Amino acid sequence: MSNVSAGAEQISARKNTAVRVWLLCVAGLIAAMVVVGGATRLTDSGLSITEWQPILGAIPPLNRDDWMAAFELYKQIPEYQVVNRGMSLEEFKYIYWWEWGHRFLGRFIGIAVLVPLLFFWLRGYLTRPLGLRLIVVFLLGGAQGALGWYMVKSGLADRVDVSQYRLAAHLGFAVILFAYVLWLILRLGRGDNLQRAPMFSATGVTALAGVGLIFLQIVAGGFVAGLDAGQGYNTWPLMDGRVIPHGLFVMSPAWLNIFENAMTVQFLHRVLAYVVVIYAGLLVSWSWNVSDRALRTTSLIVFFVVLVQVGLGIATLLGQVPISLALVHQLAALVVLGVALSHLHVSVYGSGYEKSPT
Repeated sequence: MSNVSAGAEQISARKNTAVRVWLLCVAGLIAAMVVVGGATRLTDSGLSITEWQPILGAIPPLNRDDWMAAFELYKQIPEYQVVNRGMSLEEFKYIYWWEWGHRFLGRFIGIAVLVPLLFFWLRGYLTRPLGLRLIVVFLLGGAQGALGWYMVKSGLADRVDVSQYRLAAHLGFAVILFAYVLWLILRLGRGDNLQRAPMFSATGVTALAGVGLIFLQIVAGGFVAGLDAGQGYNTWPLMDGRVIPHGLFVMSPAWLNIFENAMTVQFLHRVLAYVVVIYAGLLVSWSWNVSDRALRTTSLIVFFVVLVQVGLGIATLLGQVPISLALVHQLAALVVLGVALSHLHVSVYGSGYEKSPT
C-alpha cells in the first residue's frame, strides 16, 4: 500500500513540475511583453498601427503596396502630422515593426496559455480549482489586449501620444497578470497544488503591504513613461537644484499635478523609491528575528534587488533615459515584484510544503 501511495505522489509531483515549467514560460513571456511594450513607448512606435484586427492583424505588410497602405493610415493621425511629418517609409517601418512585434507577442501568449491549458486539463494534470484559475489567466490576457487598444485609441484623434492614464492602466494590468501567474507557481510548490490554507499574521500583512507598495511604484513609473517625465530634471540626488523643487503644484486643482505635471510625477516616483528602500531595510530588520530561515533569506533578497533597481533608476535618469538601460530598469521592476511575492508566500504559507492528497 505504501509503495502504491509513494508512486502516486511521484506522479503527482511530476505533473506539478510540468505545469510549473509551463507557467514559468508564460510568466517569462508576459515579462517580455512588458519590456517590448516599454520599447514601443521609448521609440514612439505605439501609434504606428492605427487599426485593431485581433486575427488578421497578425499578418504584417507583405509587399510595397501593403506598406504604403499602412503608412497612409498613419499619416492621418496627429502624431505624424505634428511630430513625424516627412518621415520616410523606412523610418515608418522601424516603428511599425516594434508595435507589430508587441501585438504579435500578445497573440502568441494567448496561444501559449490556451493550448497547454487544454492539453494539461485533458490529461488530468490540473485540479478543477487550478484549471479555473488558469482560465481566468486566459480571460485576463484577452482583456489586456482590449485595454491595449483602448490605450492606442487615445492617441489617434486629438493627441500626439497616448493618454498617460491609459498607459499606466495597461502597464498595471500586465503587472497584475504577471503577479497572478507567479503566485500560481508559488502556490503549486512541491506538490502543494493549491491545497494549503493561509496563515494570516503581522508578518504576512507586512509582506503584502510591500507587494502593494512595489506595485504602486511600477504604476507610478507608467505615468513617468506616459509623460516622458524622465527626459527632464536629469540630476540626482537634487532635482532642479533642490531637494524639493519649485513647481510641484502649479496646476489647479492640486491633485491634477500627481498625474499630469511631469515634474511632480518624476518627484513622486523618486520619493516612492526612497520609501521602498526604507521598507526593504525595515523588512530585513523585522525578519531577522524570526525562526524561519526562508523568511530571512527572502527579505535579504528583496532588499538587495531593491537597491539594484534604485541604482538602475538613477543611472537611467542621469543618462537621460537610454533605451537599453530603461528597458533593463523596467524588467528589474518585475524581478523586484517577483521576489516580494516570494517573500509574501513564505510569510503567509510558511516555508514548508504539504503533499497533495492522493
